[in-house]
Amino acid sequence: MERYWKRNLYMLWMGLFINHIAYTLSVPFFPIFLQNDLGIQNRLEVWSGVSISISFLISGLCAPFWGSLADKFGKKPMLIRSGIGLALAHFANYLVYDPFTFILVRIFQGLMAGFGPASIALVGTNTPEKHVGYALGVISTATAAGGIIGPLVGGVLSQWMGLRVCFIASGLITLLSTLIVLVGVKEVRERVVGARPRLIRDLKQAANNTRLMGVFGLTLLVTTSVMILEPLLTLYVVQIGGSVNKATLSSGIVFSAVGVATVIMGPRWGIIGGRIGYEKILVIGLIGGGIGNLLQLGVHQLIGFGILRFSYGLFFAAVYPALNVLIVKYAEADFRGRAVSLNQSASQFGIVLGPLLGGGIGGWMGIKFVFLLTGVTLLGAAWMRMAVNSKRADQSLHV
Repeated sequence: MERYWKRNLYMLWMGLFINHIAYTLSVPFFPIFLQNDLGIQNRLEVWSGVSISISFLISGLCAPFWGSLADKFGKKPMLIRSGIGLALAHFANYLVYDPFTFILVRIFQGLMAGFGPASIALVGTNTPEKHVGYALGVISTATAAGGIIGPLVGGVLSQWMGLRVCFIASGLITLLSTLIVLVGVKEVRERVVGARPRLIRDLKQAANNTRLMGVFGLTLLVTTSVMILEPLLTLYVVQIGGSVNKATLSSGIVFSAVGVATVIMGPRWGIIGGRIGYEKILVIGLIGGGIGNLLQLGVHQLIGFGILRFSYGLFFAAVYPALNVLIVKYAEADFRGRAVSLNQSASQFGIVLGPLLGGGIGGWMGIKFVFLLTGVTLLGAAWMRMAVNSKRADQSLHV
């Protein structure tokens, strides 16, 4: 482990970075693809929400199964399995010409998902304990960095050659990320003998760990708050002054703003968390995210909205590194892979719930109400977390 952890971290960062570029090349622009290529004119927000959510619903249901196999056979095989499957799904999207077939391909994509959680689990279990916080802080920036490049490249490519070309590019890039893992990652593990862990048993084991369950619940809430804007942001960019003809490029820039902020601050939050505690930086991130969403209520032009999204990202970048470290901290060593997968299930359900809520609420009450709801919810979560931590501190003083 001491020999390979840095090499694995670099290779997995690059693989996850490239994999997320492939994902964000096209997903942020699904509303435009549905409207212009697949002919959806009515209930566009709802169709956008469903097309994004369905893949993550399937992925969330499958994540504990893949996590169980990862604990038994290794995380690297799961990374390769996911990379090849996701590439096939991207290629299949190129051939889609009706919305129902598009939904079927998205279901297949959900079945093949798991590249991100397998990367995080491999880092968490193949890094010396003293370096885990730093390593998870670094790996958390990979998706954020990919989220910078992907929407920008996707926006330019779709303006130039159309959105279908983005699907081909996504497939090829995903295969490249798989090749990096295949050649560059060396997993150090002990083979698990005996029966494969069962989902019900994993859930019971997790349920007996109240701190771990608290992290799962917070992951669900946080991911919902992030994804609630996914089906609306491109449409909102047009509403506040973005050109309809350049909607993919303008929204790509806005999507990238949060990613830039996360790359800047993600590793720094990991270091700060090692000094002051990850519970504290988690609360800081939740408060910053809540205030950032509320401030977006008063912005009515594109440049100011982009700047505010960037500022929000600087603080919210603390949340996911903290959650990842707390899972490793609160889970037993032989349960970490499954704990990460269960947490990924919570995240996937948040990704399912977020776009559905965003599409429904945004179409019914407007996107500004979505900002209000998200801001208040994140601030409430921060207050509850502080109350729980204070109660635990008081209990430890009396023990």
